Amino acid sequence: MSDTPLMPKATAVWLVDNTALTFSQIGEFCKLHTLEVKGIADGEVAVGIKGMDPIAANQITRDEIEAGEKDSSHKLQLAKSKIVVPVATKRKGPKYTPVSRRQDRPDAISWLLRYHPELADSQVMKLVGTTKTTINAIRERTHWNSQNLKPVDPVTLGLCSQLELDLAVRKAAKRVEKAGGKLPERTLMPAEETVPPPYAIADAPAEPVEEDAAAPNVDEAFKDFKPEEAEPQVEEETDVDADSVFAKLKDLKTETPAEEE
Repeated sequence: MSDTPLMPKATAVWLVDNTALTFSQIGEFCKLHTLEVKGIADGEVAVGIKGMDPIAANQITRDEIEAGEKDSSHKLQLAKSKIVVPVATKRKGPKYTPVSRRQDRPDAISWLLRYHPELADSQVMKLVGTTKTTINAIRERTHWNSQNLKPVDPVTLGLCSQLELDLAVRKAAKRVEKAGGKLPERTLMPAEETVPPPYAIADAPAEPVEEDAAAPNVDEAFKDFKPEEAEPQVEEETDVDADSVFAKLKDLKTETPAEEE
């Protein structure tokens, strides 16, 4: 039985209007925040909700309300119901799958049968939300759309979560090992075997670099070199004869008209 009254906001509206209980008492009894009860009193919350008398609904007694009005620290207790409401049990059966994703179930079943054959039919039914007839049809390739089926991970399709799939695979593996059977080969290797640790590259010894024997050694070539012995190179200046330059220009000037004719 729940410890929350039926229609908590309507009950809070009635208690605010008809009793002298504090906001904290009403909020704790109706499982509402104190500010929410204050909003109901100010007319900002639960606008248009008609108050419900909890005394008439046999959810609390009048003596309990009077005790709460006299002592602000008194906690209101919900009256015990004479009618025993049975607790709703979890429905057993295939998982509900939205209509928009039902067309993806055959691909997911094909993937589970290929990569996790150790799973029982009941586990596949629970993961994907299908029937045993459909599973057998896909396994025996008698499904009406067997030629177009493509194995797709049900987690990728959104039919189940990765945690649900891992839990089902672990249970199936324990069942097979307990029965003395052999598990199928793993489809994926663990990350420890495929990805090197981050310190592997740093701790790896550096490979020696082979030196080219034909390359000259620069240190030995300039071993005996002394900067003070180096003589600065001065470009030699050549004298330019102005008469010869002008004579060449005159020859070019006279040769140009003859060539044009």
